[in-house]
Amino acid sequence: VSVPPDGALCLTLEKIEMKKTLVAIAALSAISAFAQSSVNLSGTVDLRLAIGNGDSSNKTQLSNNGIASSQFRMVGVEDMGGGLKAGFHLEAGFNPDDGTGSATTVNNQAVGAFSAISGANPGVRPGTQGLTFNRRSTLSVMGGFGEVRLGRDYTPHFWNHTFYDPFGTNGVGSSIALSGAAGGSTTVRASNTIGYLSPNFGGFSGQIQTYFGENASNAAAPAGSNAGSGTSFRLGYVQGPLNVGLAWGRTTTSVSTDTTSTNIGASYNLGVVAIMGAYMKDANTGANDVNGWVLGATAPVGSGTAKLSFSQTDNGNNGVGKQVAVGYNYDLSKRSTVYATLASISNSGGTAFSANGSTTNAGGSSTGFDLGVKHSF
Repeated sequence: VSVPPDGALCLTLEKIEMKKTLVAIAALSAISAFAQSSVNLSGTVDLRLAIGNGDSSNKTQLSNNGIASSQFRMVGVEDMGGGLKAGFHLEAGFNPDDGTGSATTVNNQAVGAFSAISGANPGVRPGTQGLTFNRRSTLSVMGGFGEVRLGRDYTPHFWNHTFYDPFGTNGVGSSIALSGAAGGSTTVRASNTIGYLSPNFGGFSGQIQTYFGENASNAAAPAGSNAGSGTSFRLGYVQGPLNVGLAWGRTTTSVSTDTTSTNIGASYNLGVVAIMGAYMKDANTGANDVNGWVLGATAPVGSGTAKLSFSQTDNGNNGVGKQVAVGYNYDLSKRSTVYATLASISNSGGTAFSANGSTTNAGGSSTGFDLGVKHSF
């Protein structure tokens, strides 16, 4: 048997080890490509000096959420290969002015404040007990078929409120049509949801959702077994500068009472200015319909964005609230923005809407001013 020289033997052993290493790397790469996972932590902190002046009382406070909602997010996705993914989204709202958590509902029923001592009225958590994932708490399976989403989530009929309002749903400039909405506890979010979001088909996309009040089948009146349960859907179309949405939702509030919300909105970006508007209607069994609308625009100005909106809500009983709002956001960086917003409210026919915590007499007027800063991380 011939024995290679020492140098040749070492070279042979090195080649063998290198081949083993390459095989291991290839195997790990294949596993990684088949199932890649990621978890991202992010959030927003928004604080503002909020001043409200009403004809009955005034209020000055350090408040939150002037142009964005303060929140902490944990989002994770696992790529299982073949286009199939699983993921979670946990989003908690909080109040940075005092450190408390934001409120949540456990069964889509506004049954009163939760008592930590007695456990009475467990439908509502006030949020002061600490951080709650009140904004969104979902688990999803995604693929070419779309997304199936379970948990606490935004209702589809909420989105038109924020998509087509220059101020979104934050701060003193937010549409008075949202302040006057009569959609109840599912106007924005619902707990215990099962939803489906479709892929984009030539600009069209859709979302449908059902949610449960989780009452016993023999639950007595007035609530009954279906209280807090409902269905919502939204159909959207986005193509270039055009964005249009139509939504509808219905929630059972008692044995013989439903709340139905219908809204439609659109926006068009002209480059130098984006114009937008929406119409909303809430119908409650046995009560007057509540109608509202918002019309506004945003425009890039310097290193920021100027915003203007007109909005109105009508309670169906000759009561009307009107609001004009103007604001400017100045971007200090990609993550930090300072802003100022001014709003003026007028009431007639018995309505008493007011700005930033002030109080207004029926048929009176109110003004509000926000000066704040938002930082995203």
